[in-house]
Amino acid sequence: SGDYYNQGEIRKKELEQSCCVLGIPASDVTVIDHRDLPDDPAVEWDTQLLATLVLEHIEAKNINLVVTFDAGGVSGHANHISLYSAVRYSVCRLLWVPPWAGCRVLVLESVNLCRKYISFLDVLISCLLPGDALFILTEEETEQAKRAMRCHRSQLLWFRQLYLLFSRYLVVNSLRLL
Repeated sequence: SGDYYNQGEIRKKELEQSCCVLGIPASDVTVIDHRDLPDDPAVEWDTQLLATLVLEHIEAKNINLVVTFDAGGVSGHANHISLYSAVRYSVCRLLWVPPWAGCRVLVLESVNLCRKYISFLDVLISCLLPGDALFILTEEETEQAKRAMRCHRSQLLWFRQLYLLFSRYLVVNSLRLL
């Protein structure tokens, strides 16, 4: 629930506001508040528990595409890496069993610090590198993504302000199939 610094309720509201900016109704937003999954950048979550929760959500919502972090978690955040591990565990063990039947998984590529903060200049590099999917946002989509990020006021520390200005992830995202 994003309760690091005891801001869980604030962050839940910010998530709903951000999703609204992106056109995602609140009814499609699910926040998992589980005592064994603390919001903590230093805590690795239990892979099997998280995999079970993810699979239950996929089945309940009839999801056919999952987009998640890669093994680097984009920012090295242990919770992000744990989510990747749980999805990978689920795919490797249960790929042929519902609810995964027909569900594809795309993994967001973590890039080095230099590429992460060269904004639109990374489009050229990303186009030249192999990958399964490349999403290049229009200027309007980039502004929408920034508005959505700004909804997370409790998390807009100085380095995230730099992220809003220079991050390639607000312009280009390279993904691979898991």
